[in-house]
Amino acid sequence: MVKNILFDMGGVLLRFEPRLFVGRLGLDDADSEIILREVFHSLEWVCMDRNSMTEEEAFRSMCTRIPTRLHAAAREVFDHWDMPRLEMDGAYDLVKELSDNGYGLYLLSNASVRHSKYWPDLPLSKFFGDRLMVSAFHGVMKPEAAFFEKAFELFSLDRRECLFIDDFPVNMEGAMRVGLDGIVYHGDPELLRVRLREKGVKI
Repeated sequence: MVKNILFDMGGVLLRFEPRLFVGRLGLDDADSEIILREVFHSLEWVCMDRNSMTEEEAFRSMCTRIPTRLHAAAREVFDHWDMPRLEMDGAYDLVKELSDNGYGLYLLSNASVRHSKYWPDLPLSKFFGDRLMVSAFHGVMKPEAAFFEKAFELFSLDRRECLFIDDFPVNMEGAMRVGLDGIVYHGDPELLRVRLREKGVKI
């Protein structure tokens, strides 16, 4: 029986759309692609999620590959990609209903230490309390088995009573390898409700 729902953040609860963030800069297509590639699709972004690089170390490294004329634009999107903070369509209502129905809600996210600054401002964060497993604070990342095992240990969870929701199939495959069932989310909140009911969740 499912008692706990484990949520990914970006693409499930919070909109994380690098093209949208870069589009706010008003750059031409070529320059936008440079920022997109060297900031959001960079090795440094992953290193921040593991906390093996600080934000400033990561940004300086990114800038070695970005033309000087674009450094200010890169700084703007790097510092403010999370403004305004936008929840995914239907996320608040879904989370509230699951909480009202007695399910334990947990966040399992690959994110940098900045997470602690923007997460509390999301209205739906109140349903999670301190049940947060964020990669940067533990030095492990999805889809590594160690990430999921750490979450089970941290929250004293029985994996057989948990259901995981993530928008990346590779993360779901990692979850399956440690015996954690789940649903790959494709941005349709009504379809997600159907899939949850199929798993026996009251929603």
